[in-house]
Amino acid sequence: MSYILPWRTGGLLLGAVFFAAVLSVSPIGVSTQFVIFDGILWDAVDPDVVVDSPDAKSGYSSPNAYLNKSGGSYAEDVANPLNYSFVFVLAMMAGAFLSSRLRGGLSPNERVMPAVWRANFGDSPVKRYAAALIAGFVVLYGSRLAGGCTSGHMMSGMMQTALSGYIFAAGAFLAGIPTALALFRKES
Repeated sequence: MSYILPWRTGGLLLGAVFFAAVLSVSPIGVSTQFVIFDGILWDAVDPDVVVDSPDAKSGYSSPNAYLNKSGGSYAEDVANPLNYSFVFVLAMMAGAFLSSRLRGGLSPNERVMPAVWRANFGDSPVKRYAAALIAGFVVLYGSRLAGGCTSGHMMSGMMQTALSGYIFAAGAFLAGIPTALALFRKES
């Protein structure tokens, strides 16, 4: 069975999910959870990374300044990773997999690289994977410099009418559109 959701319906459903998430739990953000995952791995090899601390607002602290932010809330997330935000990231990956299965999976060509990539950069899977790794690093690094990602700043932020969300969205499109036009001159 293959089903492709119309973009209008998908957009409305995405908006409804974001609205429900903000009302029921908290704004959605993803990039911080990569830092939390790093902290979980670090804590597995060095148990002194996160310690119980009755003085901290969260009850946890860390000698690492980043994990100790917000009264130790990131340290608390490292110590107790089954929190809303971390489970949300895992659920996003599961949802992407489920979506792929519902639309009939990926064609053999799509599994290796999208047609637009092939048209612009050739058939080398090594080049594709290297570019994806570098681009992912740059996006994640930029997200952490900005203090959040597109889901946190742009989607949740704009929904809450935060000025920073609108500024982030403008910057994302002002950088993304020319970059895409320059890199992907040929259509698939």
